Amino acid sequence: MASIRQRKSGSWEIIIRRGHLPKPIYASADTEAEATAYAERIEAQLDAGIIPKDASSPRQNVWTVSQWLGEYEHKHHPSPSDIPLLPLVIQGVGSHLIHELNLTAITPWIKSMKAKELTPGSIKKRVGALKRSLDIAVANDILKINPLGSLPRNYSSYSKSDKVIVKDTARDRRLEPGEEGMLREVMGGQPDMLRLFTLALETAMRLSELYTLTWSQVDLPKRTIFLDKTKNGDKRQVPLSSVAMELLKDGGSGLVFPFFHDEDRRKTTMRVGYSWAQITKKADCENLHFHDLRHEATCRLFERTQLSDLQISLITGHRDPRMLRRYSNLRGSDLAAKLW
Repeated sequence: MASIRQRKSGSWEIIIRRGHLPKPIYASADTEAEATAYAERIEAQLDAGIIPKDASSPRQNVWTVSQWLGEYEHKHHPSPSDIPLLPLVIQGVGSHLIHELNLTAITPWIKSMKAKELTPGSIKKRVGALKRSLDIAVANDILKINPLGSLPRNYSSYSKSDKVIVKDTARDRRLEPGEEGMLREVMGGQPDMLRLFTLALETAMRLSELYTLTWSQVDLPKRTIFLDKTKNGDKRQVPLSSVAMELLKDGGSGLVFPFFHDEDRRKTTMRVGYSWAQITKKADCENLHFHDLRHEATCRLFERTQLSDLQISLITGHRDPRMLRRYSNLRGSDLAAKLW
């Protein structure tokens, strides 16, 4: 008898074992009816002494990377930071079968990214997005083990055999004198974008944390914003400055920035990014990304407050203290003043 069971993902798995089969037949179906019909068809052939040459699933017996990532994105809720990376993964290894992936299989992809001189961090992000999707495949019994679980730690690093050596460099673009004023002048006719810009500078929140912010997360009496779904999965409370309080004093319901909302976060990020690019172009602020405002806001916390590094990390959500060390030079004079 065939074994038919429903996976956590909602799809149905069929396993057919017979003594004369060289190995069990595994298949998947979208519905229980499809699974039953498929199992009956294959078992009828086996009863007649026929071993099917094509024991393919009514939907797909073996997932390619491209097919799996499509399923993963639409049914398994990947993190917002991984979603923009999935098309890049498909472009690199989309035709590979997920159960055949290993370091040998993805080495050409890694080499192609190095040929484009991507930083080791960028390479790790793309491979990491694939690896996290395969963790979900394992959790849903689509894979027995994650084939990328044994990748060496230095797989993304450049070596002498590479034509160039590219290292990770932290982006440190800040607002130059006069740029904030020019940006505000350009956004004078775009009050929604101006509010987003101001709150970014006052809170150091990420773009996705801002455009998904709801009024229920804003606690004006306590002067805080509660973030329960952050990029790294941690919850945190962001204190509100007097400027931020003035910005949010009227309150409301639903989303704080509903005009940017789209069920597809990738589209929202692209739309805000496009608007921001037009603004920076008009303000003549070259090479200024919206994410640079988070760096600017963090720098201001170091420059304008006496908060400790730990306290600032609780506000900004930086998990690794090493990520904040590059801000230490901002307090060099304060440290010198404490010496004898």
